Amino acid sequence: MSKKIGILTGGGDVPGLNSVIKAVVYRATEQGKEVVGIRKGWQGLTHMRGADDETYIWPLDRENTRTIDRTGGTALHSSRTNPSRMSAKSLPDFMEKSGLESYRKSEDSWDITPMVLDNLEKLGVDTLITIGGDDTLSYSARLHSEGFPVIAIPKTMDNDVRNTEYCIGFATAITRAKDAINRQRTTVGSHERVGIFRIFGRDAGFTSLYTSYVSATRCLIPEVSFDLDKLCSLLVEDRNNNPSNYSIVVISEGASWKGYEVQTYGEADAYGHKKKVNIGESLSQEFKNRTGLETVVSDLTYDLRSGEPDAVDHMVAITYANIAIDMLNDGVSGKMMGIQDGKYAAVEIPDPKLGPRTVDVDRLYNVDRYRPRYNNKVGAPMLLESVV
Repeated sequence: MSKKIGILTGGGDVPGLNSVIKAVVYRATEQGKEVVGIRKGWQGLTHMRGADDETYIWPLDRENTRTIDRTGGTALHSSRTNPSRMSAKSLPDFMEKSGLESYRKSEDSWDITPMVLDNLEKLGVDTLITIGGDDTLSYSARLHSEGFPVIAIPKTMDNDVRNTEYCIGFATAITRAKDAINRQRTTVGSHERVGIFRIFGRDAGFTSLYTSYVSATRCLIPEVSFDLDKLCSLLVEDRNNNPSNYSIVVISEGASWKGYEVQTYGEADAYGHKKKVNIGESLSQEFKNRTGLETVVSDLTYDLRSGEPDAVDHMVAITYANIAIDMLNDGVSGKMMGIQDGKYAAVEIPDPKLGPRTVDVDRLYNVDRYRPRYNNKVGAPMLLESVV
């Protein structure tokens, strides 16, 4: 049974992370366990200089976590560090060059997992709770394979983690997107334009799809390469049938039309991802060239992950945290908290080789109309489709 728990958050922040942290601390300390927060994600375990390094190590208790669930973000902060693939510039500056060769994987890649394991031993941590998306979870699986006890909790606005129907941050993102679109209808309508709303979704269209579901708009997802002329026709049709002479489409950042290759820019992060060029702007230009109509382009990305969580994310975060402690008390490790068939479950940490979960197009998306499907919902989970 675990006596000292480490907890960290990795990757992008979402509303609900602090709710997990607080719930873990309150439940664990009630049972006489210690909880230590590891700051800045995996970077805390690659860059710490000792168990008392206040830059990266933060002992957690009921007093210093009492109010953190009232705000968004993560009190532990985050990073996109990947200990199994560190570049020269991301390595800790105190590492001796002479000792690096044993960790080298390629010309500019080092796997310093042995250092991570050594640092966990120095902290006296016997179990690690990790909160993150596919990238953070992939390294969680790595630590588990090395024999270190890990319990994972999925979070991402994209809701694309395998083996679970729900990830923390998704409900808040949908609510924020719906509210933003409804607010901006006044501007789009006042100028009789076509509103193009870009939303996160690098490989999966869940956020775009469910935003569209509750806002009655067209949507474009990465799983389906759309026909540009057909889309233009549908948006013009929507505009002509609207007494206020406007129409709206929601587009995932990873979506594309036939003949268009998704553009990226900048340097790849530690997990090999580059930022995507704003496809909303590209679509706007193509639409104007074909129809002569004006557009309003709005980037609904980082705004959706800011602020406090909604009630659903707060509830799921608390429940995931408590199930995680139950798992630790039962001596279970290598599991991820999740929802399957609408029920809470302890599931396998996804195999990173399989990539993200994607939208079941046949069941959820109307390819002809570029809209969500609203039919055949009897027997489906209340929130999302089943993964089993």
